[in-house]
Amino acid sequence: MKKENFLYAAIITGSIDQVENVLEGDEIDMCEGMERMAMERMAEGFRKEGEVRGVIRGRSEGKLEEKQNTLLTLLTCKLGNLSKETENTIRSSTMEKLNKLTLSIFDIQSEEDALRIIN
Repeated sequence: MKKENFLYAAIITGSIDQVENVLEGDEIDMCEGMERMAMERMAEGFRKEGEVRGVIRGRSEGKLEEKQNTLLTLLTCKLGNLSKETENTIRSSTMEKLNKLTLSIFDIQSEEDALRIIN
């Protein structure tokens, strides 16, 4: 493949490392060049997928932590200081259990009530 044609293909596909190879004078056959470009695109897709998964996971963990903190604050206001057991139970609970506890917040009169609801 002529260097100029390969250079155009690399530019169109956004394969910067391939452009650098051509500019540096490296010889490369068409199959190898296309394979490199395909591998680079695949790796870029995996990176983007990983970034999206990371953002989704971070948001989910942030919402869970925010819910835990809100419930701990509400229960502390309502009941006074909470035991480590209650705090640890809330910190290790799923979003589903925390939502259940949130809906029952007005019915809670003691830490035992909260633990019964969440367990």
